[in-house]
Amino acid sequence: MTVLLEADNVTKVFRTGGSLVRRGTLTALENFSLRIEGDRAPVIAIAGESGSGKSTLVQLLLGILHPNSGHIRYQGTDLKAMTPDARRTFRREVQAIFQDPFGVYNPFYRVDHVLETPIRKFRLATNRDAMRRRIEEALRRVGLRPEETLGRYPHQLSGGQRQRIMIARALLLQPRVIVADEPVSMVDASMRATILESLLTLNRELGIALLYVTHDLTTAYQLCDDIYVLYRGVVAERGTVDRVIQDPQHPYTRLLVSSIPRPNPDQRWIEAEAVRADSQPRSHAGCRYAGRCPHVMPRCTQKAPALIATSSDRAVSCYLYDEVSTDQMTRQPL
Repeated sequence: MTVLLEADNVTKVFRTGGSLVRRGTLTALENFSLRIEGDRAPVIAIAGESGSGKSTLVQLLLGILHPNSGHIRYQGTDLKAMTPDARRTFRREVQAIFQDPFGVYNPFYRVDHVLETPIRKFRLATNRDAMRRRIEEALRRVGLRPEETLGRYPHQLSGGQRQRIMIARALLLQPRVIVADEPVSMVDASMRATILESLLTLNRELGIALLYVTHDLTTAYQLCDDIYVLYRGVVAERGTVDRVIQDPQHPYTRLLVSSIPRPNPDQRWIEAEAVRADSQPRSHAGCRYAGRCPHVMPRCTQKAPALIATSSDRAVSCYLYDEVSTDQMTRQPL
């Protein structure tokens, strides 16, 4: 089993407050572990609402941020200990697609510039003709016509076209992992299926592992094999996407699933007791979901529950499941 990209018990803490008097800390991610395997090229979802730690995780996996504790490794090497050559390989083989398909462009350059730059930086073409052929092939793979795309400025293209160009840019470098951070949240609904299908095609045809970061459980269910549900920086639940979405165990996951719109106008999306105001302060003493949980118990506010494996492909951080017999548990990472 080849582990490409790995987060090993990672914690990231930020300092808050502009003065010494009000200075504090915020734990954005706590004791998080994840393995992306190269031999089966998985599609893994990281799901959760705003403030759950998704974007922090993305920046850690890309080496933009470093953890306060734990390790981020690529092919077994900690990112902080990489040689310049190893880091160059990492930068080429782990590519990112970000949320805003317009913010990554320089409006003064044609879109050709964003595609040519990585080819020049990594010396992937020997001449301009070879560069052009490589770019055109990548554009066609994501469903764009080169003759209708190249030579234009970013504002002359739709949001969906700009986002597919960014997928083509990642594809140019022949990556082994793509980290897609909310890649369809800022494009219209008509283009979301096309963009997601492009990502899934790259996974199936080229064997590129995909980490899909989203707040949308519907697209996660359609696209992914496994899912990690984050809440305030901790894993509430993880497992195969079918089991987690169809039979959620953690109360927070149940809340997210119940929030998915359904075609029945008589059915309420969310039960009132599940969305009551969060009265629990941002304390690390207990479960971070205790202030919103309809099943809260006294010990929930005293000590945070561990991530308990309830089956070979499921784990949940909740005291409702701490009585599961040890012979049913498999504590190896999913």
